[in-house]
Amino acid sequence: MTILWLFTFQLPGAGAQLPEIDEDEKGILSQLQILQQQIDELKTQQLVSTQYISAPPTAPASGMAEDEYDSDLPEYLFGDPGESNSFPTARLTGFFQADAVGFIQDAGNIQAVGDIQNGADFRRARLAATGDVWDNVGYMLEMDFAFPGRPSFMDVWLEVRDVMGGNNVRIGQYRQPFGMDGLTSVKELAFLERALPFAFLPFRQIGAMVFGNTEDEQSTYALSGFRFPTGPYGGNIGDSGGLGVATRLTHLLIDHGDGNGLLHIGGGFTFANPANNLVQYRNQPEVFVSETGGAAQVPVGVPLAVPPFVDTGLIPTQNFSLFNAELAYAIGSFYAQSEVTCSVVKERNGTTNNFSGAYAQFGYFLTGESRAYNRKGGVFGRVVPLDPFSRDGGCGAWELAGRWSYIDLNDKNIQGGRLTDLMLGVNWYLNQYTKFQFNYIHAFLNSSSNVNGPVIDNSNANILAVRAQVDF
Repeated sequence: MTILWLFTFQLPGAGAQLPEIDEDEKGILSQLQILQQQIDELKTQQLVSTQYISAPPTAPASGMAEDEYDSDLPEYLFGDPGESNSFPTARLTGFFQADAVGFIQDAGNIQAVGDIQNGADFRRARLAATGDVWDNVGYMLEMDFAFPGRPSFMDVWLEVRDVMGGNNVRIGQYRQPFGMDGLTSVKELAFLERALPFAFLPFRQIGAMVFGNTEDEQSTYALSGFRFPTGPYGGNIGDSGGLGVATRLTHLLIDHGDGNGLLHIGGGFTFANPANNLVQYRNQPEVFVSETGGAAQVPVGVPLAVPPFVDTGLIPTQNFSLFNAELAYAIGSFYAQSEVTCSVVKERNGTTNNFSGAYAQFGYFLTGESRAYNRKGGVFGRVVPLDPFSRDGGCGAWELAGRWSYIDLNDKNIQGGRLTDLMLGVNWYLNQYTKFQFNYIHAFLNSSSNVNGPVIDNSNANILAVRAQVDF
């Protein structure tokens, strides 16, 4: 003991008489002994606490008083952790898509939209945390780091499951329930981008949604109320309107299981009164399409990697309505889906404009896989190769795909242009988490009076694009 040693006298041999100690020295030694005793007690307490942290007891020791467990340590260090202590849970997930694109334009197309440069970039680069805070409450927080300017909010919501008659309630920012193409995950698209009618969708907005499916998983339904428009950084400000509603219903008319034949039908409706009293529809030719969806959500001045081929410009708007019909079929290695979307925009001057779009696409797996169908979401899902590519061999899954898509933004006083795309795609899925995609796009631009260019009757562009994607 260090302190006592400093004040210890040299003891004589056995039988020798100890030197006399006066009263002052006795007092000092007594105080030092008290201090040393306190130090020993602190060391003992520290050792016990350390043992609890490394190996928490499963139950209080016999005879230990209840108040001896009072401390600043978490409660789960004492006693058998119950079910409630298994929450919250968290899982890191994410993906990135690296694209390279080349353009071949005719003279009319260059005059209409400008001379588009070839290039490469990250289309999306996302990280997300997802999990549960209770047995029926989940959450997701996803950020995209590829958006110009700064990281932006993607899916940010909490979800309460199995309430209100077995339904689910989601609150936050999420993809609105409208359209099969829009609700298919970007990680599972057959092409680099969604089809041209995607420009109409309200897509990600802040709101609350009730959704679910029937017990036999043959039908899905969803009803959402939201603020409109929500910007790419998760905000919505406005004292005039700013409210919207979206709904979607789907049903499987035929369901013999994945690969054995299924037929999907669906429909959707959206109505919104924009807070900024403006709507703008614009789209690129299915390459580097803005992930924020309908251009009413893309802030003015936000740069687009590829200029829009069709563009209504800003339309002073009282409200707009969207109508959608879906059809999909799959059997064996073949699948197809198609949608028609119409937008009715009521301008503030009383004029009503009608815009429309449609697409039809197919895919076929050369290596025998089938496109899975997500019965709780009413969309096609992830491709799982039968023979994944690895060091030990395997060819992965190879898919051929084709698509026709169309959008018409001309009506009355709005002349945003008409665009038709023909696409061919080849996809190589090394495994269910890694894939390479090649797209060839021929874009027919008709009767365009693009707000950023002159009036051009007809022009053409050929686009070659490749993508590498990995998700986890």
